[in-house]
Amino acid sequence: MTAARSVLVVGESLAGTTAARHLRALGHAGPLTLVGAEDQGAYSRPPLSKVVLKDPSADRTLGLALDGLDADVIRSPAVAADTDRRTVTTADGRRIGYDALIVATGADARRLAAPGQRGELVLRTLEDARRLRARLADATSAIVVGAGFLGMEVASACAARGIPVTVVDTDRPLQRVLGDHLSTEITARAAAHGIRFVQATGFATLTGDPVDGVALPDGTELTADLVVTCAGEVPCVDWLAGTGLAGRLGVGIDQACATTAPGVFAAGDVTYLRARGRQPDRRAPFWSNAVAQGRAAAASALGLPLPGPAHDDYFWTEVTGLSVKIVGRLPLLGEPTTVQGSLADGRALLTWSHADGTATAVAYGLRKPVAALRALAATTK
Repeated sequence: MTAARSVLVVGESLAGTTAARHLRALGHAGPLTLVGAEDQGAYSRPPLSKVVLKDPSADRTLGLALDGLDADVIRSPAVAADTDRRTVTTADGRRIGYDALIVATGADARRLAAPGQRGELVLRTLEDARRLRARLADATSAIVVGAGFLGMEVASACAARGIPVTVVDTDRPLQRVLGDHLSTEITARAAAHGIRFVQATGFATLTGDPVDGVALPDGTELTADLVVTCAGEVPCVDWLAGTGLAGRLGVGIDQACATTAPGVFAAGDVTYLRARGRQPDRRAPFWSNAVAQGRAAAASALGLPLPGPAHDDYFWTEVTGLSVKIVGRLPLLGEPTTVQGSLADGRALLTWSHADGTATAVAYGLRKPVAALRALAATTK
């Protein structure tokens, strides 16, 4: 590493801005360029479904500060990369050279609409949240396709406004990540707050043009004023075409956030962890991992030791006003090892022990500090 070494971060995401800040914190004094795709700049995405849908004033609280970074910020999407010549081209025609590149372009919402079908609503950006919030103001019914973290948060925002909402998925709410035990309780709580759940036998398709409903494989058709797709995300990798860096799961990285190309690193929702031994390729598009990987990618780009693991198994969500904080590996299988409190009362502390000797701790409706959950997960056998 030399003082003149130039680092280019593509993606004004949480991972990208974390990497940029950490580069300077690690003593990088050379040129630093940050390329973003949205005019409003860097902002935090988790509040979009948790707060912004409910409160317009929250829009002003999302920004991720870049003060003091002495970085050249370019707000024009990357459209191409040449890893041999070490350049990235942006939509406005700039060609930016680099010594080290950090890919942090995140992911876009997965869409279900047919080609040319208008009116599909998703929630991934601030503009998406503002559009959905405006529609919620007039809606008298809603359908949410997808019962994961985002889908249940959007459904909760509908229920909070008194809008009858139906959630459609092939599995019960949050079952794929939280397992049967917690999913059963969350489904019951959601129903008590007016959230109806329909379990489909296969993938739903959107109907109407503009979209006004869904069709299920068994022939059932549902209609509503508002239909929101919350069916996962698609890594933003089109601009990496021809580089060999990206595939269906995104950009593959190792434990140091290095890709297969010299001088190229990646972090955040655009990535997947490449298989090691018997472990498969794995995506983990969560806020905590974006932070951990941003820091790791910065250190690796400068040839420095990692500041810590390039992953952080901390997750949180909120369903009908009840917070769920999780530290440890997912999914949660079987019954919990320990339970303190009562799920039915909406206040419980639970742990799961795994076959590999690790554990997962869950605070269900409790104001439990994350540090305390980490300690509990570390001491549970």
